[in-house]
Amino acid sequence: MSGNGLEDILSPGLAVVFCGINPGLTAAAQGHHFAGRGNRFWRTLHLAGFTHEELSPQRDRSILEYGYGLTAVVQRPTARADQLSAHEFTAAAVEFEQKILRYAPRCVAFLGKAAYAALTGQKHVTWGPQPSPFGHARVWVLPNPSGRNRAFTLEQLVEAYGRLRLAVNCEASACWG
Repeated sequence: MSGNGLEDILSPGLAVVFCGINPGLTAAAQGHHFAGRGNRFWRTLHLAGFTHEELSPQRDRSILEYGYGLTAVVQRPTARADQLSAHEFTAAAVEFEQKILRYAPRCVAFLGKAAYAALTGQKHVTWGPQPSPFGHARVWVLPNPSGRNRAFTLEQLVEAYGRLRLAVNCEASACWG
C-alpha cells in the first residue's frame, strides 16, 4: 500500500489492469479507486460489458473476480492530474514497469494519454491499441473517465472501453489493431 491509503488491486495474470494517472483526493480519502462523485469509471466498465453489475467504489476489490485490476502510475493524490509534474512521472516509471512485470497482466489499459505519453516519451499517442508492449503486456489507451473530462460523453466512453473488452475477449492478434 502506498502512503496515501489507496492500495493497488492486483493479482498475477489478470486480463486487464486499468491504470489511472493518479488518485483523486476523494478516492485517496475514502481508500477506494474512482470514488469521486463525478467519476464515470464504474458505470462505464459495466455498460461496456466488463462487469455483470455496476460496482461501487466501496466494492472496488470485487473487480478481481472479473479478472481485472486497478493501479495508478503516480501514487500522490491531487485534485487534478495536471497538478503532477513531469518529474513525478519520470520518477514513477521504473517502479511502475516493475509492478507490471511482476503481476504480468495480458493488457495494461492507461486511462488517458498523458500518463502513457509521460512513461514512454511518445509525443503522439492515439486512442486504442498501441504498437509496443509495456512490461511485456499489450497496451491500450482509453479516455479518462473523470467527471472533469468533458471531452467524452458517457456513450463515447462506453464505446471506447467496449472496443477493449472485445479485443481482450478475442485471442487473435488481429483484434489488437
